[in-house]
Amino acid sequence: MTISTPDNNIKSRIAGAVYGQAIGDALGMPSELWPRERVKSFFGEITDFLDGPAENNAACYFKKGEFTDDTSMALAVADAVIERKGDIDPVLIGQNILAWAYRIDAFNKNILGPTSKVALNAIKEGIPVSELPNNGMTNGAAMRIAPVASMLSTACVDHFIEDVFQLSSATHKSDVALAGAVAVAWSVARAIDGISWEAIKAELPEIAEKAQKRNITTFSASMARRIELGFDLVKNSNGDEDASEKVYHILGTGTGVIESVPAALAMVELAETDPNRCALLCANLGGDTDTIGAMATAICGAIRGVEAFKPYYMDTINERNDLNLDRYVDLLEQLRIQRGE
Repeated sequence: MTISTPDNNIKSRIAGAVYGQAIGDALGMPSELWPRERVKSFFGEITDFLDGPAENNAACYFKKGEFTDDTSMALAVADAVIERKGDIDPVLIGQNILAWAYRIDAFNKNILGPTSKVALNAIKEGIPVSELPNNGMTNGAAMRIAPVASMLSTACVDHFIEDVFQLSSATHKSDVALAGAVAVAWSVARAIDGISWEAIKAELPEIAEKAQKRNITTFSASMARRIELGFDLVKNSNGDEDASEKVYHILGTGTGVIESVPAALAMVELAETDPNRCALLCANLGGDTDTIGAMATAICGAIRGVEAFKPYYMDTINERNDLNLDRYVDLLEQLRIQRGE
């Protein structure tokens, strides 16, 4: 399909974010939560979708081309905003995520992150979402924000941050979790606006700092400074291997949002926004590869548009997960128009 009109360009970028989320997640699934050295010794190099190895107690539940909890939760959030016709209802978001967790027996598998598990158990017990502290510092909010970020307006930073907080609050309310989710969401939303990656990079530290200072709840390091560090590491590296080593060993690639979000943004920079290259770089990185891959590849997809992806990647995602992501693209585009974004 040839993209030529402005509206089609926007739709292409929304599709790029949605498909990028799922493709980066599924390619990174087999190596998730393994050290970089084990990824290298076991796989050599990941160059395609693979089954989750039996030896990996997080990935062993998934087959080739299947995405993980990152994208499943992202679609649960999208379903909630679609059902509410663009309004953000944290209670429904929490209920949707809990329903998904029950469907796949997530509480008895090594799938849920620690913060999400605590929050979902509280929701199970009938505690209102508004009363949950949810002060965890993991990446559950950031990992699922990219698809719904496509409907958010960047016209007012304060409103944007509040929208992301409401989208995150069913499971994550801490200052640093919000800063990470805002950084990913802003990258996607600005890309869909047609803003260049160079311009987005320049905006990210300020927007992340503003989000982190909205309501200080932790003693976390600065998300803004960590994002800057990630970009500097890539800039001062000699090729993909050197940069990946520095991101892994210096920036960190763990499940903490203060590591994984700056790492994802650094991988966008390293891949020069090429979503196919980015997904594979993330899959081979080590650490929280599926989550870093989901965030980074969604951003690349929003920048480059869906035509940048290998058709094989997109076909595999829809076939292996028994869904049609184009439906979400259409509905999220409608919500963007309806909300006047």
